[in-house]
Amino acid sequence: MINAIGQCKRIVVKVGTATITYPNGSLNLKRMEELAWVLTDLRNRGMDVVLVTSGAIGVGAVRMSMESRPTVTKEKQAAAAVGQAVLMQIYHNFFDRYNQNVAQILLTKEEMGKAERYTNTHNTFETLFEMGVIPIVNANDTISTYEIEFSDNDRLSAMVAEVVEADLLVLLTDIDALYDQNPKEYPDAKRIAYVEKVTDEIEQMAGGKGSAFSVGGMQTKLEAAKICEKTGAAMVIANGADPKVIHQILEGADVGTYFGKKRWQGK
Repeated sequence: MINAIGQCKRIVVKVGTATITYPNGSLNLKRMEELAWVLTDLRNRGMDVVLVTSGAIGVGAVRMSMESRPTVTKEKQAAAAVGQAVLMQIYHNFFDRYNQNVAQILLTKEEMGKAERYTNTHNTFETLFEMGVIPIVNANDTISTYEIEFSDNDRLSAMVAEVVEADLLVLLTDIDALYDQNPKEYPDAKRIAYVEKVTDEIEQMAGGKGSAFSVGGMQTKLEAAKICEKTGAAMVIANGADPKVIHQILEGADVGTYFGKKRWQGK
């Protein structure tokens, strides 16, 4: 890992559905509280912090006693509407324990694709940073069928990193890093510690999706890395089982997979 990564001033942290829920789809409250503690600590350190969270559809599905993540778009949107409220209430309660204010921002690709909306979104983030608030971002699944059918929060988090001009994007997932083959199927899989550029060879290492309540996979994380390549942000994929791994990353520990230039110095 790159020691200079600790110099970053602005960080975006993305947590996947599998990271903040149990296999049955119920929320992992212990992990969510630990995440709130770590991110508040970064904010106390003087860093600007954004949390991009998945899980609204999965959490809503569990709350409404669905057996698995819904597949019909209107049911996904209904589950998202229920789950989003549940997620924010719990996040608010945990961050409030550490006297940290949070704000909810729901985004669609329209906010990223039109100049005026892009600027307005950027200005909102900047104002929240000035006020010491941690924005909590999710896709606005209740109104956008595009996000539900074609997108995911890996790419969304990379676009958020671009909007806020972040130094670092951390993707917390249910595996340790990018491997040369799926570690869940091949015990001899080797961790890829550093990727300077996402090539065709690197993309061939990407596996499939995770649990029944999650969406996306390693491929979408590599697509996020390609977005970061264009914007100059560093990116790390790491296991989110212990949110304190974020501290390890900022201290330069050799964990996960680092994407970016070796001589990256932050802003």
